[in-house]
Amino acid sequence: MTRLLSMKRRHFLRASAAATLVGAAPGLLSSRALAQTALTVGFVYVGPKDDYGYNQAHAEGAAAVKAVPGVTVVEEENVPETVDVQKTMESMINLDGATLLFPTSFGYFDPHMLAMAAKYPDIQFRHCGGLWQEGKHPANTGSYFGYIFQGQYLNGIAAGHATKSKKIGFVAAKPIPQVLQNINAFLLGARAVDPTITCQVIFTGEWSLAVKEAEATNALVDQGADVITCHVDSPKVVVETAAGRGAFVCGYHANQSPLAPEKYLTGAEWAWGNVYGDFVKKAQAGEKLGNFVRGGLKDGFVKMSALGPGVSEAGRKAFEATHADMMKGGFSVFKGPLKDNKGNTIVTADKSYAEDAIELESMNYLVEGVVGSTV
Repeated sequence: MTRLLSMKRRHFLRASAAATLVGAAPGLLSSRALAQTALTVGFVYVGPKDDYGYNQAHAEGAAAVKAVPGVTVVEEENVPETVDVQKTMESMINLDGATLLFPTSFGYFDPHMLAMAAKYPDIQFRHCGGLWQEGKHPANTGSYFGYIFQGQYLNGIAAGHATKSKKIGFVAAKPIPQVLQNINAFLLGARAVDPTITCQVIFTGEWSLAVKEAEATNALVDQGADVITCHVDSPKVVVETAAGRGAFVCGYHANQSPLAPEKYLTGAEWAWGNVYGDFVKKAQAGEKLGNFVRGGLKDGFVKMSALGPGVSEAGRKAFEATHADMMKGGFSVFKGPLKDNKGNTIVTADKSYAEDAIELESMNYLVEGVVGSTV
């Protein structure tokens, strides 16, 4: 209902604005143009802003931007990855005067954001996670993302110290590179504690599907997993279901510790306020915005939830030592020798990948020790 009312409002305003501008005097148009010198920024979310997950993390970033002097923020939530997002972006541009747009969901990039960028070459569009390529994508577009797999590696260390069964679990949406990075990093972090630990992964096929997420979590616990994490839009169902079954949990996207205070070990969180703040300040200063922006823990793109009461003293020391190494830069999560779970060598003994290695952006495998398949 909220979405329907919002769209009706925007259709009404579009018609009203068009009628007003037809009869407006040149002086009025000039005054209006001058009044819009302040920056208006638009944020589009695929789900609710209070989902304890992906959308909430972006909304928290938008909230930080609202505090920047001279900036107006417009937002719309629950916008599906269809032509609806094009309509939302277009109305933000034409009705709200937005000149910088952040369509945040994975499926917004191609074709929707690219179509709007071609239609509005003077508007800047930046997408979360898309693999922007020079020469292929418009210059007024770009992508940003964080090396949050570093956080999942730290989650894995906490999990490795907490597990009794030596089985940990991962509920995942889709086998895209960013998700595979997180699954693999979680297991590798755990195996840094105990190389016999395995991780069962179940893909739900959707970014947000509560029933399947609950079923997957229960299935993992039934198979012996006693620490669970995830990569879905809202970890709320996974966290509450796992904790309700007596398993420990590691969070993702935002801080879910209030949902399971006794069972929450730690979590990999986004720090989008830093990223959006930098984009906005550059836009206000008339500086060029980056087209391919990435960063990790040391860059302030991601952060970790506070350690919970279920983390042992040994787990705390290992977590803090690795976190400190990551903050120095150059820590390699993916280093050889490393095989995939089909027995193929994917990283030779003499090679390692830094967090910003472009090869990781196209990851298409699960590492040895992960039980599951990408197909």
